[in-house]
Amino acid sequence: MVKSAPPPTTGRKPSKVEGLKENSNFLREPVATQILEDTTHFSEDAVQILKFHGSYQQDNRDNRTKGQEKDYQFMLRTKNPGGLVPPQLYLALDKLADEYGNHTLRATTRQGFQLHGILKKNLKAAIASIIKNLGSTLGACGDINRNVMAPPAPFKNRAEYQYAWEYAQNIADLLSPQTGAYYEIWLDGEKAISAEESPEVKAARDRNGNGTIIHNSEEPLYGTYYMPRKFKVSVTVPGDNSIDLYSQDLTLVVITDKQGSLEGFNIFAGGGLGRTHNKEETFARLADPIGYVAKEDVYDAVKAIVATQRDYGDRTDRRHARLKYLINDWGVDKFRAKVEEYFGKPLAPFQALPEFKYEDFLGWHEQGDGNLFLGISIDNGRVKDEGSFQLKTALKEIVQQFNLPIRLTPNHNLIFYEITPENKQAIQEILDRCGVVSDPTTIEPLVRYAMACPALPTCGLAITESERAIPGILERIRTLLDKVGLQNEHFVVRMTGCPNGCARPYMAELGFVGSAPESYQVWLGGSPNQTRLAQPYVERLHHDDIESFLEPIFVYFKKSRQSGESFGDFCDRVGFDAIREFVAQYQPETTPVTIEPEQPQAVSKSRKARYRVSLHDDLYNKLKTTATSQGRSMTELVKEALETYFQNLP
Repeated sequence: MVKSAPPPTTGRKPSKVEGLKENSNFLREPVATQILEDTTHFSEDAVQILKFHGSYQQDNRDNRTKGQEKDYQFMLRTKNPGGLVPPQLYLALDKLADEYGNHTLRATTRQGFQLHGILKKNLKAAIASIIKNLGSTLGACGDINRNVMAPPAPFKNRAEYQYAWEYAQNIADLLSPQTGAYYEIWLDGEKAISAEESPEVKAARDRNGNGTIIHNSEEPLYGTYYMPRKFKVSVTVPGDNSIDLYSQDLTLVVITDKQGSLEGFNIFAGGGLGRTHNKEETFARLADPIGYVAKEDVYDAVKAIVATQRDYGDRTDRRHARLKYLINDWGVDKFRAKVEEYFGKPLAPFQALPEFKYEDFLGWHEQGDGNLFLGISIDNGRVKDEGSFQLKTALKEIVQQFNLPIRLTPNHNLIFYEITPENKQAIQEILDRCGVVSDPTTIEPLVRYAMACPALPTCGLAITESERAIPGILERIRTLLDKVGLQNEHFVVRMTGCPNGCARPYMAELGFVGSAPESYQVWLGGSPNQTRLAQPYVERLHHDDIESFLEPIFVYFKKSRQSGESFGDFCDRVGFDAIREFVAQYQPETTPVTIEPEQPQAVSKSRKARYRVSLHDDLYNKLKTTATSQGRSMTELVKEALETYFQNLP
């Protein structure tokens, strides 16, 4: 019998958070007391427990003033297994964003929504509204299983996709906290109306296994201390890597027979991307194949893996607490053997799988039963109204008129499904009127496949900009690609304001990771299908130097790529030594000029001047449209126009 008590820490003291969890009375205190206090914020201890309830305490860093209290506000994150957002819940979130938030919603990279800007006095009303409208925030943050991901495509004629949705929901139920604290605090003890969990799930939670259950505990699976750190789970189908499966603590891959009936699941474990700058003991890691389990045993296998991490994960150093470090320290064989002790029998051998591909499912599609689904691209996940772009209004109108369910995607986009063909035109008219693009082929590919985390001004961990910076940086990259003759080239770009990796930059072909104000660590060489880790190429690049940094790399790529080779595959194949050698010998033909929309920006006097050409928006847009229609770069057109102008001067 495997003991389920936390293992000895060899003389090392558990981290402070372990004590907070132990003294919280299963996530009740000090949140339950402090939510009743007339204050603008929670104590640091309460903030750690509040995360389990789905909220982060933040402040608007744009509004920080020395000597004054911070502009405290709260981010709420929903938990939506498989990305499912029922119509009723979406309308409630839209209303909350206006009543209590900052008038936007943000689709996350884990298929949930975030609400930003909520004040402490409105936090209880906001969470209660989410619960009463078939949603939840419980376990969306904290040392616990996070939202269980699944491919968002609603293919009704492909059984494996339906199984992925079903088991994502069931595993989310299995690993959901059982404490009554959530409903006591936010609904005054009233139990919410929710869908009944599967009898198989309830039976699986009650089965002891071989030490997976902690008896006489309000939390039979988690115990007093919950998990050492967050625990991310996904369920996918063979070949579908829309969920970044290698970045998860645990991924299950649906295995069906030739008739489409479920047989079991392949298991991957040990992925994770969070790291800390200048701490080499922290690193991004890909998940390993662990084995295969039959469908009737899948819940017990999941419990066995959770129990192994629960009991043997590092509770003394939170930077070393994720499952990836346990597997890295032990090795896959030792980890598998310990899981099998809890499981009670050997895992079967891992089954062969096809190559995994990434797909975003944007645009109009048949869903396989006569109805349609529509994938809508949301830049950086931000649902907002801004000028003639009325995305928030469009989504609300569509849900109100057609009562459509939503699946959020792992690339912070959105899918409407169950659309009857006769409603397609009316939906398209709403999108057109609100300036929302529905044809993905008209989206700049760099933008389509990019992701960025929120970062400043709300995230307390952000070192520099991300969501607010990436549109301009992508535009500059596109201009540079045009300049060097790579007009049709695109690749996966991801950006984060800190090294925690929320937008999964370490899986990108080109990753920017905040390392200092206005500066980024640059990662190169990930796979376009997110099946290979990128590697750090430079530790700190100021955003002003992006063009001069990338130009020689792009030129080398153009000259030396193999037929059809992607940028990430090229960087991985030739290696960084060859790239650096080419860069060292590269001589640019002309002085770099950045063409950008005119906008106010701070100038750092400590840095050398850069050559910029800033244009009013209308002129800039005309230049961009003309360059695109002629298949030329904006730089070329500006150079040609200026040369003509100077030649005609008297």
